[in-house]
This record gives sequence, structure tokens and C-alpha cells, in this order.
Amino acid sequence: MTATGLVGHDDIDALIMRLRLGTEASELHGSLCGYLAGGGSLRGTSVLAALQLDGEATDPSPEDLALLQRLARQCASELADPELGFQPLLPEDDRPLAERAEAMVDWCRGFLGGFGLAGTSAHANLSDEAQEILRDLGTVAASSFDFGDETEDEDALIEVQEFVRVAALLLHTECTAADPSASDTLH
Repeated sequence: MTATGLVGHDDIDALIMRLRLGTEASELHGSLCGYLAGGGSLRGTSVLAALQLDGEATDPSPEDLALLQRLARQCASELADPELGFQPLLPEDDRPLAERAEAMVDWCRGFLGGFGLAGTSAHANLSDEAQEILRDLGTVAASSFDFGDETEDEDALIEVQEFVRVAALLLHTECTAADPSASDTLH
């Protein structure tokens, strides 16, 4: 866990390794955020079941299940934060640019998958802006990168991260406003 007590990228990475989930930490976080942003509910189901993730390992330990629940509460809280403090969970800024860019692609791919798994009626009534945002997230999810100027590439990644951050918040707001019960996703 990070110094702030939040579940961090490394925590998720270690969990994925223990459970042999066959995904990346950023993709798992994106999937969970997409599921919650899309109005999905975790009431009566586990995070792994909701996201249709099966590990090759035996059943998750109580500690691993608690970590997943803590991550779900963290995601729900950040998406609903009135201060708009939500951030996609990506490798730290000291990691190589290519690794962080690929993690952004993984996060978007996960977000779209989780959003689709939420399957709520709110999806049928998305605004034109929200539909365009989903298309743009799909473009990011399908991206591959050619790196050239480190400063320009870093600036471009920061812009993409900010777009993705705001996109997730907007989709969450739109889908949970359409379905008030979606805001109570964890009980």
C-alpha cells in the first residue's frame, strides 16, 4: 500500500501475480473503474466475478479478497469525489515513458471492457458527448506508439492521461445520474 494507505499500482501488480490473473495492474484498475463508471454494482458479488476474471491460482486468500474490496471502495470513492481527484492507476512517473504509455492503453482497454460488463440501462441513453468519449477511449485502447522527442512525448502522454481522467468522471456522472441505485455499488 502507498504511504497514504491507498491501494497502489505495485499492490495490484503483486495481487495479479499471486492470483495469476493474466492481466496488467493498470488494466485491472481500468476494468474496475469502467465497471463502476458504467453503473455496475458489486452488491452480492466479488470484484473478480463482476469483472469475469479467473486466476489460475486456487481461491483468493481472505487478504487478497480484502485488498480487492479496498480497491473497489477506493475506485468508487475517487470516481464520486466532488473535488474530481480521480486518477487512472498507472506506473509511477519515474518509470520509462514507453511502460507508462502502454499502461495507459491497458487502462483504457480495461475501462471499456468493464464499462461494457456493467451493462446498465443507462448505456442506451448516453449523450452524444459520452458516446464520442467512448469512441475516443477506444482509439486510445487501440493505440501503438512511436517515440521521438522525449519532452513532446511526455507532454502528449500527460494530455492523454488528463483526457482519460475527465472521460471516466464524465461517464461515471452520466451513468450514475441515470440510475441512482448505481451510486450504492458496494453494499
